[in-house]
Amino acid sequence: MQLARVIGDVVATRKDENLAGIKLLVVQPLTPERQPAGRPLVVADSVSAGVGEEVFFVRGKEASFPFYPVEAPVDASIVGIVDHWNVEKG
Repeated sequence: MQLARVIGDVVATRKDENLAGIKLLVVQPLTPERQPAGRPLVVADSVSAGVGEEVFFVRGKEASFPFYPVEAPVDASIVGIVDHWNVEKG
């Protein structure tokens, strides 16, 4: 799992029928210190996240699991909304 911040949404007038009803969002991966880490990417949303929220997401085949029994053609999906996180400096 990776941490990210939702920075936008995607509107698609045509998409695969197995994506019907699935919201697509743009996320910016983050470091534990909340700094941008890498390039933004489009992910499927399984938890009704919104722009500005911090989330965690998965990549790979596991990204389609929240949409079972539909076989959604996704390789990244949001699986949780972060309420709080703390990094202790040692």
